[in-house]
Amino acid sequence: MKNILIQTLAVCATAYALTFGTGCQSNGNGSRQASAQPAPAVASAPAATQSVVRIKAGVSAAFTDSSGNVWQPDQGFDGGDVAERDPGTVIANTKDAGLYLSEHFGMNSFSCTVPNGRYIAKLHFAETFDGITGAGERVFSFNVQGHDFKDFDIWVKAGGPNRAYIETVPVEVTGGKFTIAFTSNVENPEINAIELLPQP
Repeated sequence: MKNILIQTLAVCATAYALTFGTGCQSNGNGSRQASAQPAPAVASAPAATQSVVRIKAGVSAAFTDSSGNVWQPDQGFDGGDVAERDPGTVIANTKDAGLYLSEHFGMNSFSCTVPNGRYIAKLHFAETFDGITGAGERVFSFNVQGHDFKDFDIWVKAGGPNRAYIETVPVEVTGGKFTIAFTSNVENPEINAIELLPQP
């Protein structure tokens, strides 16, 4: 009977230690102290916010359109040159003729750093060079973030000279950079403005 009582007391003591001693540790001098709690998880940094990109090619100063949008001056192009047209030139199919009165031409590529995500790219073109007098006199190809456009003719797309045309391309940026590569077929490639709009 004595042995049973001793065993019962030992079991009770063990249960007590397991119940109330959890989370404690010896500090080396016989007393016990609370163990350190794990540090709370650190919240991850929020994803970079996508922002609108608007570039007006061929100029050194910002441009504000009729809707109040500000277009940054010429930047992001590799190679080529710029040109501006007479400010009095009439451009059809747009409320913002000024957007099409300057251009970057003969470039190899355009690129800009943006947060990853889905965008709508809008490429703005108008054939304003008086050396081009008909279809087939300026033909080039370009690749917009993996989307190929072969044998692109602004005259044909816009329906003649001095007429605005916008090529709209849904794209996805995965490496932090938006890129357009240009290839000349006949004459130089040219572009008047580039717009990149984030999509939800």
